[in-house]
Formats: sequence, C-alpha cells, structure tokens
Amino acid sequence: MKNLSKYFLCVPVMLAAMHVPALAQDGAAFDSGDTAWMLVSALLVLMMTVPGLALFYGGLVKKDNILATLMQSLAVAAIVSIVWPVLGYSLAFTEFNMLTGGLDKFMLAGVMPDSAEGTIPETVFIVFQMTFAIITVALLVGAVADRIKFSTLLVFTPLWVILVYAPITHWVWGPGGFLGGIGLEDYEGVFGMGEALDFAGGTVVHINSGVAGLVAALIMGRSLNPSQGPSDSSNLVMCVIGAALLWVGWFGFNAGSALSAGAGAGYAMLVTNAAAGSACVTWILVEMLHKGGKASVHGAVSGVVAGLVAITPAAGFVDFSGSLVMGIASGVICYVAVAYLKEWLKYDDALDVFGLHGVGGIVGALLVGVFANPDIGGAAGLLYGGENQLWAQVISIVAVAAYSAIVTGFLLVVLRYTMGLRVRPKAEYEGLDLELHGQQQRV
Repeated sequence: MKNLSKYFLCVPVMLAAMHVPALAQDGAAFDSGDTAWMLVSALLVLMMTVPGLALFYGGLVKKDNILATLMQSLAVAAIVSIVWPVLGYSLAFTEFNMLTGGLDKFMLAGVMPDSAEGTIPETVFIVFQMTFAIITVALLVGAVADRIKFSTLLVFTPLWVILVYAPITHWVWGPGGFLGGIGLEDYEGVFGMGEALDFAGGTVVHINSGVAGLVAALIMGRSLNPSQGPSDSSNLVMCVIGAALLWVGWFGFNAGSALSAGAGAGYAMLVTNAAAGSACVTWILVEMLHKGGKASVHGAVSGVVAGLVAITPAAGFVDFSGSLVMGIASGVICYVAVAYLKEWLKYDDALDVFGLHGVGGIVGALLVGVFANPDIGGAAGLLYGGENQLWAQVISIVAVAAYSAIVTGFLLVVLRYTMGLRVRPKAEYEGLDLELHGQQQRV
C-alpha cells in the first residue's frame, strides 16, 4: 500500500514533466515547446537591432555621430513595429498573387489569440517576422548613416517596408510567392528550375538590404567628411559588444526560422556557429597576410558577421562540413569586397553594408545551391545531384537585387526632390548628433 501511494504521488509529477500541447480555443493544438522557443527567438532577433546593431554601427562611426546612429536603429525599430502589423504582414503573408499578398489581414483582421501558424500562435509568428523587417531596414541605413537626414529616414522607412521588403518576403516565403512557391501545387519554379532556397533571409534580408544600401550610397554621393576632422575616433569596445549581441541573436534568426524547437533548430544553430567561427578565423588570417601580420578588432568582428550572413540562407539545408566551407568562402570574398571593391567602384558605403551583407548574402545564396544536403533539409544542391538548384538560386539573387535596386532608387529620388536626403555640409563635418538631435555624447 505504501509503495502504491508513492506511485500515485509520482503520477502528477510525471504528467507535468511530459510535453503536452496547449489547446487553442478552436481546438487547434499549440506546441508549448515550439511556442516558447519562437517567443525567445523573436526576442533574440529584436535584440540584434536594439541594442546589437545599434552598438555595432555606433562603435564604427565618428564620436559626434554615435547618438545619431543609435537613434537611427531605435527609430526604425519603432516605425516598423507599427507598419508591419498594420500592413506589411498582410502584404507578405496572405495569398493574392505570385508577386504580392493582399489586404486580408490589414490591421491584423481576423488574427485572434487562437489563430495558428503551424504549431505556434500566429501572433508569435507575426512578431518574429516583424523583427526580420526591423533589422533589414536598420542594416541598409548603415550605408549612409553619416549623412542621411533623420526626417527623411522617418518617411523612407515605412515606404520601403511596404514597397520593397514586404513584396520580396512574399516572393520567397509567402503563400504563392514565385521564388519560394509556398503552397503552389506542381510549381516548378522560374524557368522550371525549381524553388529557390532561403532558410532564414539570405535574399529577403541580406541581399535586399545590401543592394538597397549600395543604391542609397550611390544616389546620396560620397561623404563630405574629410579624413581628418574634429573627431575621427570610433568606439571599438562598443562595436565588439554590438557584434557579440549580433552573434548571439543570430541563433534566434537562423535556428528560430525552423519555427519549432526540434532537430532542425538544433542543426541550424550548430552550422550557424561553425560558419561564424570559420569566417572570423579566415578574415583574421587574410588580414594578417595583407597587413604585415596585424589583425584588427574591426576586421575580426566583420569576419563573424560575414560568416553569419552567408550561412543564413543555408542554415536548414547544409551539413557541418558545408558550413565550414561557406564560412571560409565568405571570409575571403567579403574581405576583398570591403578592402578593394569600394575603391574599384568608387562608392562610399559608410559601414560596409554591401560588402558584408550584399556580397555575403550572394555568397550564401549561391553556395546553398552547391552544398544543400538532402539528408539535412530535403533539398539537393549541385554536389548531391541537384543540377537545377544552383540556377534557381541565381534567379532569386537577380530578381531580388534588381527589384530592390529599382524601387529603392525610385523612392530615394522622389525623397531627394521633395524633402532632401542629406544633412547640411556643416553638419556632416561637425557631426550629426547636435544637428539632428540637439544632444552630444559626453566622453
């Protein structure tokens, strides 16, 4: 009897330890583990922008531009937090045609606490995707962080999310999108090459932001800041802290894109970290060879970011060895882009948005078409007999880059002739903090 009572006492404990899905009001099951992981992932990705990217960018600009740079990321996060649930989400994730979603979920119409997206509440999915939109805009602004008018940024941000980011997201991840083909039966992709692979945003986030940043830099022109001004120093301690937050947050970015707390998330986390490490080491070694044995702190964190960017589209499709190769490739190619491409093409990308995110995103989007292992994510790259997959990746890169460049350029030209793009020359020289915000950092 005594043993029997112990057994019954153990039953509630055993039941509590079991993974029991929570029931939504309409009877649909939410997996509590998946939901918890996606809540955490959304927080991690938001942390990538504020404070992660804000500190990373803030540590690289002149000290009289630090507050303005932090404010750019903060303002973008606030604006997109409104625009995304009001309109952006509906344009990206409802079914209308192959180019854009519709207005079925304008102002989140019909989204209730029990609305489901797979095994998680749709509300969690909305917030998770919103954090992607936030960081994409914040990334591209870095290309012109030292010369863009703050008032223009406030207008540009919602327009760009609606006209550029949301449609591209629909193409790749939305229902009926022509690049990803989600929900399309018997769809063979563009030119019959199959669906493009983008696990966590290589095209949607990085190529998109990188190309848009390049266009912004070209249209706005080179910075007027001389090489020796009143304050040329940056805060590399702040930069390293920001990069560390990006590295940690990227696990929410990539592993969270599995949309569950299962094996896919675990493997995505593994290959993400491997690519970051191999790209960082590669960048350090290349820089030491290039600069007489010296490796800069700025270069090391740039290597980490390059690897993280490259593995983003591939995190759910490549194996460990593939991720190491992708990290090495991104470390070398992004180093060349940052060190030489700007000089060759004569553009002024203030924080190397195109060199790291545009070029790194292209490297990752191409190489997933080579290294995609069918045993990992079901898709076969060139090395595993998927002859058409590489072409599908090329098509997605061209489509996203072309659309992003054209529409971003159009928006910037309109804003240039209506409200202006750049701050006054005096403000560029003396710093944006006082000019735009009436405040200055006290050292």
